[in-house]
Amino acid sequence: MITSLTQHAPHPWFEIVDDVLQVAGRSLLEIAAEVGRTPFYVYDRSVMTRKVELLRAALPAGVHLHYAMKANPMPQVVRHFIGLVDGLDVASGGELAVALAAGGDPDTISFAGPGKTDDELHQAAEAGITINVESDREIRILAEIGCQTGRRPRVAIRVNPDFELKTSGMKMGGGPKQFGIDAERVPALLGELAGLPIEFRGFHIYSGSQNLRSDAIVEAQHKTVQLATRLVQYAPGPVRMFNMGGGLGIPYFPGEQSLDLGPVGENLNRLLPEIREQLPEAEVILELGRYLVGESGIYVCKVIDRKISRGQVFLVTDGGLHHHLAASGNFGQVIRKNYPVVIGNRVAGGERETASVVGPLCTPLDLLADRMELGRANEGDLVAVLQSGAYGYTASPLLFLSHPPPTEVLL
Repeated sequence: MITSLTQHAPHPWFEIVDDVLQVAGRSLLEIAAEVGRTPFYVYDRSVMTRKVELLRAALPAGVHLHYAMKANPMPQVVRHFIGLVDGLDVASGGELAVALAAGGDPDTISFAGPGKTDDELHQAAEAGITINVESDREIRILAEIGCQTGRRPRVAIRVNPDFELKTSGMKMGGGPKQFGIDAERVPALLGELAGLPIEFRGFHIYSGSQNLRSDAIVEAQHKTVQLATRLVQYAPGPVRMFNMGGGLGIPYFPGEQSLDLGPVGENLNRLLPEIREQLPEAEVILELGRYLVGESGIYVCKVIDRKISRGQVFLVTDGGLHHHLAASGNFGQVIRKNYPVVIGNRVAGGERETASVVGPLCTPLDLLADRMELGRANEGDLVAVLQSGAYGYTASPLLFLSHPPPTEVLL
């Protein structure tokens, strides 16, 4: 029996031909045969390109787009984005190495994160990138590096704002946070920078992520500009970069709708004259990860068993939470909700049923879909989890129970 449930938002990026999902114009069955094994992640570079184009069309000229690599640091993905965006943000020394190897320009790379090691700070200073400092310790170490090397490390202050991005999936600012330096402490800190062998670059103010309400993003951007204009009077030099963070979300769960970019772009257009007046030398940056890459990816696994337990259908697959923690509901969800999941070779036609998709792990948490309406699947059919381009492969416990990791493919 199929009960009418709240539906997922339409997914505009992948076509269906003969009831089979198509990625980059190719059948999922064909792709699976070419990869040679499941599970795998497949990413469509044309979707990434289109998302950047949509942003460029909605945002005013002069707003710089940076790709936050933590969303998906696959080297081929990073290399593709280098040709599309204006810069990269990294969150570890490992990501910095990937960014540089992919051809990233150090002048357009920034490094954020609350726990940078001494080695990472040395690595970043040597590379000449901008380091978004988040503590007194980081400033002290970078000043020591400047004294030792005679080279002034590039620094921006990551500010923990005195507000938050309302209705965001993850609140990165406001209240006590491990991220950034509390806004009320920044003026005194800026005064101290003037006497240190450090090159001040600007501000990074990131209040939240995964937001689908344009009004909340608009409000946060207003407050971000107000905060920056209050802080600039204490700056030890010109502000050359003003990173306003991101926060733009994508719809994952039933009932969610895609973000309306129109009000966000219109608001930035209104704010730019004020920013230009107060920060005349600054590059205005939006730092985005999930929004750019999330909808481009699909996680694919294979049904290896079909079981019925007390009337409930379970499709047991060779994939699961060890490969896709977020889809299992164990990556930030308070109440578990289903990602958009389809039977990749029985997407919309044929017999339908209510089934749960589970993985091979010895835990009831290994759940990719809980009682969803799906095409009736058998052993060998392909399960496809959409919206899987961000925080999939590298955000999952790949070594759990020692199953082999999935393959990654960029088409």
